[in-house]
Amino acid sequence: MSKSPKQSPDRPHPRREPRIPLPLCLENLGRVFDRCADYQTRTVCLAGAGERTLTVCYIDGMARTERLNDYVLRPLAQDERLARVPEGELLEHLRQGALYAQQVHRRTTLDQVATDLVGGCCALFLPGEGAALTVPVSTEEKRSVGEPENEPSLKGARDSFVESLRTNTSLVRRRLRAPELRVEEHIVGRQSLTPVDVVWLENIADPDTVRRAGERLDEMDIDGVESAGDLEEYLVPAVSSPFPLILSTQRPDRFCRELLDGRVGLLCDGIPLGWVVPGTADQFFKTGQDRAYHWMAASALRLIRYFCAAVTLLLPGLYIAMVTYHPEAIPGKLALSIVAAKQEVPFSTIFEVLIMLLAFEIIQEAGLRLPGPIGSTVSILGGLVVGNAAVDAHIVSPAVLIAVAIAGVAGYTMPAQDFGNALRLWRFGLTVLSSLGGLFGLVLGCVALLYHLAGLESFGVAYLAPFTAGPGRHLGGPDLIRPPLPTLKWRGGAERTRNRRNQR
Repeated sequence: MSKSPKQSPDRPHPRREPRIPLPLCLENLGRVFDRCADYQTRTVCLAGAGERTLTVCYIDGMARTERLNDYVLRPLAQDERLARVPEGELLEHLRQGALYAQQVHRRTTLDQVATDLVGGCCALFLPGEGAALTVPVSTEEKRSVGEPENEPSLKGARDSFVESLRTNTSLVRRRLRAPELRVEEHIVGRQSLTPVDVVWLENIADPDTVRRAGERLDEMDIDGVESAGDLEEYLVPAVSSPFPLILSTQRPDRFCRELLDGRVGLLCDGIPLGWVVPGTADQFFKTGQDRAYHWMAASALRLIRYFCAAVTLLLPGLYIAMVTYHPEAIPGKLALSIVAAKQEVPFSTIFEVLIMLLAFEIIQEAGLRLPGPIGSTVSILGGLVVGNAAVDAHIVSPAVLIAVAIAGVAGYTMPAQDFGNALRLWRFGLTVLSSLGGLFGLVLGCVALLYHLAGLESFGVAYLAPFTAGPGRHLGGPDLIRPPLPTLKWRGGAERTRNRRNQR
């Protein structure tokens, strides 16, 4: 057997257009689904028409049996008026209302019929006709709407997005009943043909952001969309940054709140998430509960999240810098305690901190990947072994264990896990810089981090907005605190919205 030629890097994606270069007929459709056990055909004699027959094709498992019987087969077998329809007008007569179906499509290419069959339709073929009818009879099997697992709701709605695209759009429309809500569908993936919807409010959202989102979806040239990263890493260009440039959420109420603020949403069939663009840094410190709590409590919790972000980033590096390079800055009693604890530890401070950070990440990853009961057991045992046993064996000092534990727990306060993962990566970098240059290295790393964040943009909006914005752009309300809702007269963020005022 000869080997297939090697694909060159500049060669286009191996997909033919049209996908199936064959004329439309029943025999060619059978060739398309050759060796497919779930492809089924059924020949039906029309009621009162004697020898006149019609062939129904469908994919078993994608088509629901009850709908196929009631919407298609029953009228074909019982409606005797079909016998009086002229030979060449039967398909058009069926399309105009003889079938008990809400939608009936006339197809003239084999590509269209094959795609409809995979999508849950049945196809009707008449002998000698160059066209076919497709009728939606899909099963619509989906997971029921449940509570969000990654974003628990303490005082608010308890529904979450599911894998069904139309269920997700209905959840949005039940909250935003304005006729101005727009849902524009794009097909992404050469092989998966996954529908992705762009959702926005016509009188509020920035038209340029809507246009950019649609163009980037149309430019995606991939085989399929099977995970969240397939969309996120193609929609945003900054692939060299660990920080997320697009917000994802499981909660329809938060998704709708972002639409009301002037952002543009995306929903993908098969993925129980909603995405919001443009993504800015302040979004990843907010939760869906901020507007449910009293403004003082919500503001305090938001300030705690910002403080914890600084702690998880700086504490390990600050500990190394103070102990190794600047011990004179440590209070006397604390310095004596740290020195006494380190007397029997044979390793350097940088080694202690790095080994504990790595152990913390390993235990966390093991707890996430194992089944629930086993994962919690491994996390508890790992914490006891790595913590107490390492201190008792004089591998690390108690002060290092406390510093790393505080930094790790502080990172869990981030509402967005993607943003928390980026902070964890930068924490390692700042720790290494602190071991090389003390406080100077730590400050240099912080400057590099700010420079990196200041250079990021998401759909033309600065990543650090509304703390900073480009020329001619309006800043939204303060984001470090959540003012009383009656005082929020303007939509937050730095989006170029059509209508920035949201209340009198």
